[in-house]
Amino acid sequence: MNGRFSLARVFAMLGKEFIQMRRDRLTLAMLVGIPLMQLILFGYAINMVPRHLATVVSISDPGPFSDSIVAALANSSFFDVVKATNSPAEAHRMLAEGTASFAINIPPNFSRDLVRGVQPELLVEADATDPAAGAYAIGAITTIVSSALRNDLRGPLAARAYAPPPVNVVVHQLYNPENITRYNIVPGLLGMILTMTMVMVTSIALTRERERGTYENLLAMPMRPTEIMIGKITPNIFIGAFQSALILTVARFVFHVPMLGSLPLLAAAGMIYIAALLAVGYTFSTVAQNQMQAMQMTFFFFLPSIMLSGFIFPFRGMPEWAQWIGEVLPITHFLRVVRGILLKGNGFTEIWPDTWPMILFLFVVGAIAVLRFRRTLD
Repeated sequence: MNGRFSLARVFAMLGKEFIQMRRDRLTLAMLVGIPLMQLILFGYAINMVPRHLATVVSISDPGPFSDSIVAALANSSFFDVVKATNSPAEAHRMLAEGTASFAINIPPNFSRDLVRGVQPELLVEADATDPAAGAYAIGAITTIVSSALRNDLRGPLAARAYAPPPVNVVVHQLYNPENITRYNIVPGLLGMILTMTMVMVTSIALTRERERGTYENLLAMPMRPTEIMIGKITPNIFIGAFQSALILTVARFVFHVPMLGSLPLLAAAGMIYIAALLAVGYTFSTVAQNQMQAMQMTFFFFLPSIMLSGFIFPFRGMPEWAQWIGEVLPITHFLRVVRGILLKGNGFTEIWPDTWPMILFLFVVGAIAVLRFRRTLD
């Protein structure tokens, strides 16, 4: 071999590498797709100031003043009045289920006290499981209510329309009254860690067989694709259960996260979530040609799971299209379940609206994985 440096040999190697890159279309697509996904998510979907937060109004004293407050809340950009009721218990139930972020209670004799200048109290109950989600909205409530009543307090009542404020807004932040961030983050880490480990481990389940040359032996076995999938993912369910127990133990004794609800109920929901993640990883394994491709494909699942689930950024702060995508992801529902059980003490009735989407996701993705399973080596 000639010991001199040769540009011809360099160009030959470059040509070989470009040809190889062109053949690996999946990797090229990921090199383009992942940056584009990051730009779109960070540029359009992430918003640190949530607006149009679901709000239920409990009206114990109906009248023109109550109507003005409800109209002002509905017209503001921070609140979206999803229901007006005369039952404080129903409003509290909606907070527990997560269908409302705020419950605003207009007490009895509100109109009478307002006319007399007694400065009645307006109770605002906020779901503080995510302390950052409603901070701006809480700060705007007093201004919104005062502006709404200013148009009604006219004539002899005009003096009460201005300072001091006509009503005293009392805010109760439920489930996390001290706004401790780790109470929100640590339970969320349970879902995030399971997402990263379960999908990643299972995504190489079949590609590892191909690279080791044992895939042909797998195909020769008298087993159906469903049986192979169950056999592949079941051992990882026990790994996920161990991880969950470890994370919850650390959360309780190191970070002192309250655990108000049923841990067996959380374990049952966790098993459904783990199985759904393993089905995703197994589906990637049926598509990828090698372990590197399988690992690369998992990023297309990790990024939306991190950004669109409400783990880091407030879910209600995202545009509607991003919320629709987030609702498809199982981690979005699992985060609501785990935070609801641990911080709110939710039971089966409260978590069921977020449990059945995980079950549906499991069966749909599992069916796709079975259909994608190839009975040939090609």
